[in-house]
Order: sequence, then structure tokens, then C-alpha cells
Amino acid sequence: MPLLPDGPLREALRGLLVALAAALVVSWVLVPIAVSVLYAFASPGDYYDQSKVLPTRFTLEHVEELLALGAARAATNSVVVAALTILVSFLLGLPAGYAFARFVFPGRDALKLLIVALRMFPVIVIAVPLATLYIRLGLYDTQLGVALAHTAMALPFVVLVTSGIFAGVPRELEEAGLVFGLTRLGVFLRITLPLALPGLAAAAMFTFIMSWNEVFIASILTTRNRTLPAFVLTSAMSAPDLIKFAAGFLIVLPAMVFVFVARRYLVSMWGITLR
Repeated sequence: MPLLPDGPLREALRGLLVALAAALVVSWVLVPIAVSVLYAFASPGDYYDQSKVLPTRFTLEHVEELLALGAARAATNSVVVAALTILVSFLLGLPAGYAFARFVFPGRDALKLLIVALRMFPVIVIAVPLATLYIRLGLYDTQLGVALAHTAMALPFVVLVTSGIFAGVPRELEEAGLVFGLTRLGVFLRITLPLALPGLAAAAMFTFIMSWNEVFIASILTTRNRTLPAFVLTSAMSAPDLIKFAAGFLIVLPAMVFVFVARRYLVSMWGITLR
């Protein structure tokens, strides 16, 4: 026998529990971000004043000091590395994803499983051999080298996601394009790609965030041209607390802006792949 009978009271209680669970999850994500943003600009007097729960005076000196330490260059490196990661991942992943979505060939399922299995190996296991290989190839401490390593991490995700996106584009539209004289490449560029663009934008968003937040590979493969997370890990973590909060703010800000701009593409992606 249920504790509460069916009716408006039961539905109201269920809605309240769902709202509380959603609020808890949102708070778990947003509270650390809000604290980082708040204390990134807090004055030292307010931060070290134990009688104040929240600061009331703010300053830009912590962010400016962090930028003077080299965070501006590191942030530029992060943007370049993320852009190269998206470019290379999509140049390699889009054809593979389209092939998985449109063609049936021997070993297709095994190849998909192999692509997923590439993420089974921890990065720390291959760190030293990878650094040695990069030194021999002249890729060590370069933006391209870090981008290629990030591409290896992002490529399985890009292939599988784009495969689902292309599978959601109706075959009939492509066949109609072929009937009206388009080549296979023309069908892809003029019909399939525009229809899949929202989902591809969402995949690019996730690839950007993955590359932007990655810290271990960037720390191993660079010494001077570090990305922002690697710079924070190796340099800013020994700084005072307010500098650490400023570093957290600089790391979170670009990813938040990128997600805010691309959020509508994420909804469109689900509309395509779940059709």
C-alpha cells in the first residue's frame, strides 16, 4: 500500500522532490563557479576578514597579476590548441562518421568497438613514450603537438557522435540530390552537411571543452608553451589564494561563453539524432 494515495498531493510531492533534486545538482555545479568568480575580484581585506561571509569590495589586481605572470599567453595557447583539435578531429572524424552511418561493410561493428577501446588506456601509461616520440619528431613544446595529442583523445568521441548525427539525416534527401544530378560529394556538402550542422556544432563544443580543460598531457608535452590549465597547475598553484581564484575564473570563463553561444545547437543535435 502506497504511503500517499494517488491524487494532487502525490503529484505535488513528486514534483517537489524532482525540483529539489534538480536544485541540488545545479548547486553542485554552480556554487564552486560562483565562489571562484566572487573571490577572483575580492579585495584582500575582505577575503581575510573573518567577520565577512561575502566580500563587498572588489578589485581587478588579482586577474591583472595573473595575466602578468603569463596567463595571457597560456590562454592564447589554449585557444589555438583547442581550435587545432577541432579542425583535425573533424577532418578525420567526419568522413569516418559518415561512412559508419551510410555504408555497411565487413568489420564495421568491430571497428566501432576498436575506436571506443582506444579510450581504455590511461594517458599516464603512455606519457613517457609519447614525450620521447615528440622530442624525436620535433613536436615537443609546440601547440601542434599538444593539439595532436588532444585529437587522439577526442577522435573516438567525434566519430561516434557524428555517426549518430549523420544517421539522423534522411537517406531520401540524399537520393533525391543524386537523382537531380549532384555527385556524392555535392550531396554531402549541399544537403547532408547543412542539415547536420547543428549537431556538428554541439560536437565541436564538447571537443573544445575537452581540449580546454585537459591538463595532464599539456603539462607533460610542454615546458614554455603551456596551455592555461597546465600553466595554472605548474605556476599559479604556488601563488596566494586570491590568485588561485583568479586562475579558476580565467579557466571557466571561455568554456562558459562557448557553451552559452552554442547551447541552442545542443538542443538541435538531440532533435536530429533522436528523430
